[in-house]
Amino acid sequence: MIMLCVGLALFLAIHLVPQNVSLKEGFVSRVGVTGYRMMHGVVALVAIALVYVGYFASKGTLILWYPPIWTKHLAATLMLFAVIFLFAAVFKGKIKQKLTSPLSIAIKTWAFAHLLANGELSDLILFGFFLLYAVSYRISLKRRIRAGLVVVPEGSVMGDLYAVGLGLAFYCAMIFGVHQWAFGVSPLF
Repeated sequence: MIMLCVGLALFLAIHLVPQNVSLKEGFVSRVGVTGYRMMHGVVALVAIALVYVGYFASKGTLILWYPPIWTKHLAATLMLFAVIFLFAAVFKGKIKQKLTSPLSIAIKTWAFAHLLANGELSDLILFGFFLLYAVSYRISLKRRIRAGLVVVPEGSVMGDLYAVGLGLAFYCAMIFGVHQWAFGVSPLF
């Protein structure tokens, strides 16, 4: 459980830096844009590795509740929207233009879906953390948009078609084996 919490703390620390403009600019002035991006990427990968290993090491330690089977099916349905929002964050479509931050909405949907379908303490820590993180990121983004620091791009329908197509392909891959392979659990059973 400690490794999971350390990984989450490291993830939070490195992802709070871009939300604080003066802190980010301080790093960039010291190590340059490329150095900053490399540092951010390496620390984020280390954090994700710690979260992954720590999460699976802590599985089965404390069960808080036993979710009913229907919650897995609801979670699978919510995940369809989450992956479309995830890809909408990459492409400049109308979805991105309307939602302003489809990535934070994807993370919130993903976290909420997994909280519904899982009942262990490690699940509550992991998915609860990401739900709270996505909410705080969204609030921070709205402030930066109002201050003119972030501009939401004009979207096109073609961007939405890419997002929906790739989202559906990714969703099918997860349902039909990738989730089982990567996380040891079938999302439907």
